[in-house]
Amino acid sequence: MRATDKFLSKSNLFTGIALGAALIGAAATPAQAASKGPQISRSIAREMIAAQKALQTGHWADGLKNLQEAEGKSGLTPFDHKTIDDLKAFAYVKLNNMKGAEQAWEAALATGAASPEDTLRFSRAVFQLSYNGKEYPKAIEYGRKLADLGVGSPDIFAVVGQSYYLTHDCKNAGVWMDKAIAASRKAGKAPQEGFYQIKLRCAFEANNTAAEVSGYEDLVRLTNKSEYWNNLLRLERQNERQDRNLLMIYRIMYNTNSMSVLSDYIEMAQLLGDAALPGEAAAVITKAQSAGLVTAEQKDRVNRLFKAMQDRAATDRKGVPEFVKEAAKNPAGEADVKLGEVYYGFGDYQSAVQTINLGLQKGKVKSLGQAYVYLGLANQQLKNIPAAKKAFAQLKTVTEMPANILRLWELYAGNMS
Repeated sequence: MRATDKFLSKSNLFTGIALGAALIGAAATPAQAASKGPQISRSIAREMIAAQKALQTGHWADGLKNLQEAEGKSGLTPFDHKTIDDLKAFAYVKLNNMKGAEQAWEAALATGAASPEDTLRFSRAVFQLSYNGKEYPKAIEYGRKLADLGVGSPDIFAVVGQSYYLTHDCKNAGVWMDKAIAASRKAGKAPQEGFYQIKLRCAFEANNTAAEVSGYEDLVRLTNKSEYWNNLLRLERQNERQDRNLLMIYRIMYNTNSMSVLSDYIEMAQLLGDAALPGEAAAVITKAQSAGLVTAEQKDRVNRLFKAMQDRAATDRKGVPEFVKEAAKNPAGEADVKLGEVYYGFGDYQSAVQTINLGLQKGKVKSLGQAYVYLGLANQQLKNIPAAKKAFAQLKTVTEMPANILRLWELYAGNMS
């Protein structure tokens, strides 16, 4: 199963704006609608007054009957038709006949007698009603009209984008979701997750892994949720073959609480053991045990691995004084950095920071990327976020750091607070 499969099967589409309540506000009250602009023809005055009284007192069906009688008269002006259609739409909304309201407002627009204010109001109502009625091509048409009228908003752009998605036009869906994202930022608001989820779905359906990665990065940047981290890191991990890069990915999974299965913890522990960091490996296994991920069938195997790492860590702990002496005599910084990583595995973060910094000052460090990662993580554990971000920022100076791994650590650092 691809990483996105699980995510998409559990997630709903972005549902758009709350359209129902907005519709009632979109329809003017009968008195307002009838009093604006030119006056209605005298030939329908009696029917229109009766219709207004009926609507003002909540007699919606009677009001509609009066309006239909007025509509049947000859010699009506475009303004007469516009006013009748507007009032009919109001009555239909009250009767919960949304299709009738939609058709009435469309008819009001077609008269050509709508003022600019009315044009905006009617267009917004048709847009909302057509979207709610799953008439997505019409929702797109009227959403674009609203944008052309200069009243585009993040919600309007997003509903147009989702309508494109639901008509299987991912290209335009992405364009309009980008408009929604940009409009949100311009308004000083964080974009909604749904804006990015539509783009992510399009990437998934197109089997475009690079776009999926980009989509999850956007969602991580926006929310820092572990579920998005989990899917992003699984995508990054699936084609990675170098152990040192896998361990870098696992460190981020571990520190973002995005590990969800025992096999992740076991593989990370084994990689740490291979990297001569058994203390950290034992801590990883402890976390898996505490999370209740170890089943009865797996218990013996996990316990054996845990004991092996504990024994090796105990040996390392006894050897720390000798490691300190050797590092102090060594003019190169590699030994100090390795000692700092050992300190990190034991949970001695202050010593880890001091020793790694000393090694970096000496220079001649073979694994600079790992050194900066541990320096950043140790400072993060000490709640020294500025120092942690400074350490992670140094990763861009490491020539052997793969671009995707660098990007992941930059993303991780950007979400620290």
